Amino acid sequence: MLEVVLDSLPGWGGTAEEWTALAERAAWAAISETAHGDILEHPATFELSVKLADNAEVQALNAAYRNKDKPTNVLSFPMLPPDFMDAAALTDDGEILLGDVILAHETCAAEAEEKGLALDVHTAHLIVHGVLHLLGYDHEEHPEAAEEMEEMETHALASLGIADPYA
Repeated sequence: MLEVVLDSLPGWGGTAEEWTALAERAAWAAISETAHGDILEHPATFELSVKLADNAEVQALNAAYRNKDKPTNVLSFPMLPPDFMDAAALTDDGEILLGDVILAHETCAAEAEEKGLALDVHTAHLIVHGVLHLLGYDHEEHPEAAEEMEEMETHALASLGIADPYA
């Protein structure tokens, strides 16, 4: 089972319920595209935290944890190493923390506008992208994984009725 906990700063618009529903759908779609899709049906609760933050908060986190003193659209902080995912799913029937996905409003909004997308559509894509990072997919340290991630993102977004962002 998947549980998404959402925290949103003012300025994102919409309601907490709308953003939580979007985050749940995006996370479910992302996980479904991976080798870890079976966790969605497991009796354990896999918890994911999504924070809709601002550029200042994301910049501070980016500087502290990635030595990049600038905002970025999405950050992911896994709580469980990907190679322990299967073992955790097999042995735990309690709660397993997947990690945190944090998005920067101003950056996300500017990117959405530049791409001619609604903010919620672009945010769904970034949540999918962030969840894939939580599950161990990494296009930065492993450039050969970028194409695999893009394909998973495209399929996940298609299941949500969202067009291919890479087309």
